Amino acid sequence: MKPSLLLAALPFALAAPAAPAAEPPRPNILWLIAEDFGQHLGCYGTREVRSPNLDRLASEGVRYTRFFTTAPVCSSSRSAFMTGMYQTSIDAHHHRSHRDDDYRLPAGVRLLTDHMRDAGYFTANVRDLPAEFGFKGTAKTDWNFKVDGKPFDGNDWADLKAHQPFYAQINFQETHRAFHAPRIADPAKVEIPPYYPDHPVVREDWAQYLNAASELDRKIGLILTQLEKDGLSDNTIVVFFGDNGQAHVRGKQFCYDSGLLVPLIIRWPAKASPPPDFKPGSVSDRLLLSIDLTATSLAIAGVEKPTNMQGQVFLGPKAEPPHEVVFGARDRCDETLFRFRTARDARYRYIHNFTPDRPFLLRNDYKNKQYPTWNLLKELDAQGKLTNPAQKFLTAPTMPAEELYDTLNDPHETVNLATSDNPDHQAALRRLRKATDDWIIATKDSGADDDYTVDWTWAKGTPPPDAPKGKGKKRRAN
Repeated sequence: MKPSLLLAALPFALAAPAAPAAEPPRPNILWLIAEDFGQHLGCYGTREVRSPNLDRLASEGVRYTRFFTTAPVCSSSRSAFMTGMYQTSIDAHHHRSHRDDDYRLPAGVRLLTDHMRDAGYFTANVRDLPAEFGFKGTAKTDWNFKVDGKPFDGNDWADLKAHQPFYAQINFQETHRAFHAPRIADPAKVEIPPYYPDHPVVREDWAQYLNAASELDRKIGLILTQLEKDGLSDNTIVVFFGDNGQAHVRGKQFCYDSGLLVPLIIRWPAKASPPPDFKPGSVSDRLLLSIDLTATSLAIAGVEKPTNMQGQVFLGPKAEPPHEVVFGARDRCDETLFRFRTARDARYRYIHNFTPDRPFLLRNDYKNKQYPTWNLLKELDAQGKLTNPAQKFLTAPTMPAEELYDTLNDPHETVNLATSDNPDHQAALRRLRKATDDWIIATKDSGADDDYTVDWTWAKGTPPPDAPKGKGKKRRAN
C-alpha cells in the first residue's frame, strides 16, 4: 500500500471500536446457618463463649444487631426465609405441618434456589465436607410444604469450586438440643437471664449451650479456612445467621427477642465489589427480617425481586427504605396450640396473644424432655420458691392478651407495659397494635382461619387415642 493510502486508512483503524470489557464475575453466596441460636458470641458481648472465628468474620464484615426471624421455630422460619415470604402468608405457619397432605406453595411463590438456578447459579445444601473436618453439614431443609424436583443441585463442598457462581448453604446442629460439646464455659460465671431462677440446673444448662456455641465457632473456622485454601474467599460473600432464637424457655417458640432476635454477620470481600453502603468492620442497628436476606441475596445475584416477595432488599443499588416495624408469629408447635402475633420497632416489642386462656408452660413433650429449666420452673413454683415476678410470669395459669416491652430500658422484656398509664407507652401500644392488625390483614394471615381449641385432657395429661395430631388442617378460628 502506498504511504499516502496507508496514512489515509490509519484514522479508520484507530477509530475501530474496542472490544467490550469483560463482565466482572458474579459473587458466590455462602449461607452458614446455626440452629436455635441467639446473639451469644463474643462480638455481641457474651462472656464464657469462645468465638474467635465468628468474631473475626464480624471484624471483616458487618455485624447486625436487629436481625429477626419471622417465626421462633425452625420449620416455620425456614419456610419463610427460603421463599422470602411470611410463613403466615403461605400457610406454613404451623411447626412441621403439611408433612402428609402433599401441600405445595401458592402460585407465584418459589424457593430462593429456583430463582438462583434460573440466574445461572449452582445451588447446594452442603452435607459432604472434607474428610479431615470430621463432621458433615446437616443439609437441613425442614419446610412446611412439598417441592417438585430437586431444591438444590448438589450437596458436596468439592463441587463448589468447579461450579461458580454458586449459592450454597451449610447447616450446623450444635446449638440445637441435645447439646454435645467440650466443656469451656464455667457455669458459675455465665450470665443467666433474670426470668430464670439462679439455680445450678439453670447455670449448667446455659453453660452447655455456650459450649455448643464455641463448638459451632470451631467448625465455622474450618469452613472459612477451606474457603481460603480453595481460592474462593475473594469472590464469596459469607453470611452467618441463626434460623431462630435460643433453645431455652422463653426463647425458641416464644415471640420475645430471645425467640426471634438472631445474629447476622455478612462479609463481602473487597474483590467482589461491595456496594457503597456496605462498610467492613461496622455495626448496623437497622431493623431487618430474615426474609430480607432472601430478597437481598437475589439482588446480589443480579436477580430482580419478584413483585409478590415480602422480603426487602437492604444492600446495594436496589435497597429499599428501612423498616420502621418488623413482624413475627408463632402458631402450633408440636402438640402445643398457641397463636401469637408480634410487632417490633427500634424501641418497643408488642405481642398479641390470641390464646390467653392457657399457660405459657402448656404441655409440650419436647420441652419436658429436653429443657431442664422448663421442669425446674414448675417444680419451684409448686414449692412456693418462685418469688421474682419475671419468673412467676411464666408459670401463671393464663397469659395476658397483650404485652408491651421497652427493649431499650428492659432488654430482657420482663416488665409488661401494656397496662401502664405512661402516655409514651400507651401511644406505643396503640401504634404497634394497629400495625399488627394492619399487617395481619395486608399479608392475608392464614392463621386467622385455624382452630386453636385445646383438648385440656390431652394438654395436661396423656393424649386420648383419638387425639388430633395437629397437622395444620384449615378450620375455623375461635
